[in-house]
Amino acid sequence: GEGSSRGPDTSLFVPVPLKPVGDAAEEDVGAELTRPLDKGEVLKNLNKFYKRKEIQRLGSENGLDARLFHQAFISFRKYIMESSSVSADLHIILNDICCGHVDDLFPFFLRHAKQIFPMLDCMDDLRKISDLRLPPNWYPDARAIQRKIIFHAGPTNSGKTYHAIQRFLSAKSGIYCGPLKLLAHEIFQKSNDANVPCDLVTGEERVYANEDARQAPHIACTIEMCSTNTPYEVAVIDEIQMIRDPSRGWAWTRALLGLCAEEIHICGEAAAIDLVTELMYTTGEEVEVRNYKRLTPLTVLDYALESLDNLRPGDCIVCFSKNDIYSISRQIEARGLECAVIYGSLPPGTKLEQAKKFNDPDDPCKILVATDAIGMGLNLCIKRIIFNSIVKPTVNEKGEKEIDSITTSQALQIAGRAGRYGSSFKEGEVTTMHRDDLVQLKEILSEPVRPVKAAGLHPTPEQIEMFAYHLPDATLSNLIDIFVSLSQVDGLYFVCNIDDFKFLADMIQHIPLNLRSRYVFCTAPLNRKEPFVCTTLLKFARQFSRNEPLTFDWLCRHTKWPLPAPKNIKELVHLEAVHDVFDLYLWLSYRFMDMFPDAVLVRDIQKKLDNVIQVGVCNITKLIRASQSAAVPGTAEVLSEDFPLSRTKRDTRVVSDHQGGAKSTEALSIAVDVPGERRAKNLKAYRSATRQEDLKSHGRGSLANRLLREGLLTQEMLRQLESEWQDQHRNGRYGLGSKRDDRNSSKETGKKKK
Repeated sequence: GEGSSRGPDTSLFVPVPLKPVGDAAEEDVGAELTRPLDKGEVLKNLNKFYKRKEIQRLGSENGLDARLFHQAFISFRKYIMESSSVSADLHIILNDICCGHVDDLFPFFLRHAKQIFPMLDCMDDLRKISDLRLPPNWYPDARAIQRKIIFHAGPTNSGKTYHAIQRFLSAKSGIYCGPLKLLAHEIFQKSNDANVPCDLVTGEERVYANEDARQAPHIACTIEMCSTNTPYEVAVIDEIQMIRDPSRGWAWTRALLGLCAEEIHICGEAAAIDLVTELMYTTGEEVEVRNYKRLTPLTVLDYALESLDNLRPGDCIVCFSKNDIYSISRQIEARGLECAVIYGSLPPGTKLEQAKKFNDPDDPCKILVATDAIGMGLNLCIKRIIFNSIVKPTVNEKGEKEIDSITTSQALQIAGRAGRYGSSFKEGEVTTMHRDDLVQLKEILSEPVRPVKAAGLHPTPEQIEMFAYHLPDATLSNLIDIFVSLSQVDGLYFVCNIDDFKFLADMIQHIPLNLRSRYVFCTAPLNRKEPFVCTTLLKFARQFSRNEPLTFDWLCRHTKWPLPAPKNIKELVHLEAVHDVFDLYLWLSYRFMDMFPDAVLVRDIQKKLDNVIQVGVCNITKLIRASQSAAVPGTAEVLSEDFPLSRTKRDTRVVSDHQGGAKSTEALSIAVDVPGERRAKNLKAYRSATRQEDLKSHGRGSLANRLLREGLLTQEMLRQLESEWQDQHRNGRYGLGSKRDDRNSSKETGKKKK
């Protein structure tokens, strides 16, 4: 809330263990001065002490809520009962208590509590460090200049970014910040082609326009990489509505508040105008808004596609799961048509190659099957967008998975890709695959886009370092939790979710690293749903901690490079993971040059791998066929990689994922251990079960939703049920092949993030 100082979440406070005192070398002075302790008496008195209201009140005045008071007391009692001698002053008090002065124990109890909960002593400091209330003040360089802010607002295909880039190119110096490597690449290319020397900076790559690696006056970067202390004449911040992104929003906030540029050109949805204006009001900067309209007409058709027999050149089918991509591209090929395929986990080179193939008028490939990865970053000549389904798996603020209808903003972004200005298709069309989705798509597209309400923030390494100084015994994951629970933010901001960070922190907790290095490893961009990439990070960290450089040879051994072309989908998925491992190496090589010394060689084999993957994707339908016919062990892995996407009306299903990767691998092993035929049967049973469940829940939402609506079930009860369900599921109470079983394993395996 607005600067309210709420109590901390004390469930995050982990007590520091204290050992009871063994036989002391010096004589037990307390016993000499008075008499030995009668432990039976002491125990009775300690319990009396605990129950006194007065003592509980004193405790809470000193920051011990009921939970901490209880934990501290149990620890204090154990310490006294198990120590063979205690300090003289405590000994005397304990003997004295028998005459009824229980309260005199309090100072000793508090001293003990502060030893096991060091945060009690520095609560005020911790609150100060985690106070995130005035983000504009974090950027004194930007505050020292008066910046001119121009907001280019409009839908996809309105020319908003084009105008901002023209200004970038005409400036003496400039920086472009975009959400994707592909976008940074595109501006880097455009700029150099226009004879404006421009460098490229992404997490994994630095490319200099000048031979001698001198910095060019222009730079195109992924937004996380922008510098807030280099002065520029013009800065461009693209896709500003992503400032609300639950995990990456902080990077847009940082760029918006921190870039040192005379002019800042912001591009994105009009839904962000009010928030940006309010944020700039706090920095005393005015915002000039330029509104753009779409350059080519876009029509929502009155009929659905209904069948793949009705496909035409220039069609793009959008799916929200990789499985749907596999099955649809297979069905298209069965009709004798060629199609291009684009999804999030493909390397950039492969995406560009597939886009080029689809765009090329002389190529027989005229159909595109893609995920919402086409929503930004690729120039495509699409005549008609066809939504295969209009529900999409997402992860909410709490890190739980949900399946819900796509938002108006997502629908517009994707639909807007049809009929690109300057392409061979002068106008765009949009429809759905299934007739009953069309009504709802029209509804979604006609709703106003919800305004962006708040901007993301996240703790800086400096803040975490100061926290660690006060709480030296806490793990990094615990530090971050305590930080977020104590942090205070203004109404215009929110703290981004740190699940990925904590997942990595827990994974490498047992490896001895200094705090700075540990923090860097935890911010590495990786998809925690890919076991191979996670185990590689673990190996990197282990070797790093032993001070052994990670060489090219080591990496080749670990990844079994060189790798042959994939023979089935499982192998293709593995190659994509290896590509991510190379990305991880390159990312780390810019942060620890001497420990990851072979970036040049790794970039070289990564390009070769990209080509191997390109060949695989060109033959994707053959790979799918191979996977299906042989029922290769591990096909199920691919088939259950995404949510079962049923087409229910606005039916939100929440499945929480606290254990991160652990669950998905369990779900996978269940799917993989079944022999081929049985697996095929399970999939069939599960698909028809899903279909039946859909019919039942059609119009009414799921049973859980109905119970929630009628107030018979709370979200908390739902979570409880679910964890019990999963425990039973783990203990194998249900035979494989029951419909719930399959549904669960499919859902748990989660969606790859792009």
